[in-house]
Amino acid sequence: MKKREINRRQFLSGTAAALGAFTIVPRYVLGGRGYTPPSEKLNVAGIGIGGVGKGNLARVAGLKKDKTGEFKIEDADGENIVALCDVDEEYAGKVFERHPRAKKYRDFRKMLEKQKDIDAVIIATPDHSHAVIAMMAMEMGKHVYLQKPLTHSVYEARRLTEAARRYKVATQMGNQGHSGEGIRLIKEWIRDGAIGPVREVHCWTNRPVGWWPQGVSRPEGMPPVPSTLDWDLWLGPAPFRPYNPIYLPFKWRGRWDFGTGVLGDMGCHIVDVPFWALELGYPISVEASSTNAICSEDIKLESAPLASIVRYRFPARSGMPAVKLNWYDGGLMPARPNELEEGRRMGNKDGGCLFIGDKGKIMCGCYGKSPRLIPEAKMEEYKKRLPKKSIGRIVGSHEEDWIRACKGGKEACSNFDYAGPLTETVLVGNIAIRSGKKLDWDGENMKVTNVDEANKYINRPYREGWSL
Repeated sequence: MKKREINRRQFLSGTAAALGAFTIVPRYVLGGRGYTPPSEKLNVAGIGIGGVGKGNLARVAGLKKDKTGEFKIEDADGENIVALCDVDEEYAGKVFERHPRAKKYRDFRKMLEKQKDIDAVIIATPDHSHAVIAMMAMEMGKHVYLQKPLTHSVYEARRLTEAARRYKVATQMGNQGHSGEGIRLIKEWIRDGAIGPVREVHCWTNRPVGWWPQGVSRPEGMPPVPSTLDWDLWLGPAPFRPYNPIYLPFKWRGRWDFGTGVLGDMGCHIVDVPFWALELGYPISVEASSTNAICSEDIKLESAPLASIVRYRFPARSGMPAVKLNWYDGGLMPARPNELEEGRRMGNKDGGCLFIGDKGKIMCGCYGKSPRLIPEAKMEEYKKRLPKKSIGRIVGSHEEDWIRACKGGKEACSNFDYAGPLTETVLVGNIAIRSGKKLDWDGENMKVTNVDEANKYINRPYREGWSL
């Protein structure tokens, strides 16, 4: 298939030449870059709308569900959905139908260049194309809601964090648990000294078991590309490879060219809890063990392992001690704490966290849900002296939090200043998985200081015609 040889900057320069003497003044110029008056409804575009993006759009549009569980556009009372973009017409078909007034596109670059009324974008494409889309949108003054993980690489996360500051747009990463009650309770309890200084944390998830394949080789053959799919655009900056239905939808997550494996997918939800509660910042070292030890080289190059354990070490911070954080996936788990009553589940069905302090332990589910001191007798005793809620609560959904920021309100809770360093920390774990060695990490300079060959995983080359 013919490769697309046009990138973001070529679009910008080409459009400027075509306009000639005509001058278009976007609305954001009237009130400062990235500004939308709170009295106005945002004009929102969706990019990558067939999967999780359809839920993001529904909440932004204020859609209500009918008795059958379907969203009804007639009842929308939220923001204006003015443009929709997806490379797979069939997968995104229902969402296109749900928003009949929105203009439809396949190429996000054409959409952003052509449609001048867009104030903000929701990006829910595969991981490998997050950065190039978000960067173009921010350069054009658009507010950005970007699904987790923020980016495909550590380098991209740093670039987007810097760009969000530079262009002064409202941003939010789609780790919706960060808007929840549980993560705030945990932070308040730890501040209160409920379990004393925390020196160790365990985080886990059962994925990818039953969700998508990992520890697999590249499929053979060249099946025909469906007429409803633009495979070249789906690949975007990733290296070219023949289409195969095994990648779509959703099952690309375990392939290194497209996804970031279980750690990238779920780490931004689960590691988020201790990262925020303990104000961790960048780790100083990370090492991993995984099923890569029994895999062939072609499998290790193609996909993330079926299961892994990643060990992070964080330095002491602001009166808090150094922390060991251990990550488990693929069905692996930390040792069951003695304090947990027999028959009680560790975490919830999607995973969880265990905080180990000098004076006790806190356990929660994925997203920080349902936090409890263990055993339950300690929780019941602590209820008698719970601290006052000192951290601001988010009213409404994670998307609504972002919408308020777009209209000049308080910055969104998982804006890129927070989400960028979190994503970097999560993705450094993938560098340890792929290198198979203990790494000393200089977070400020994005560099492995003891294993130079591991630095090749900090960023990845882009396919010709694409750039960040």
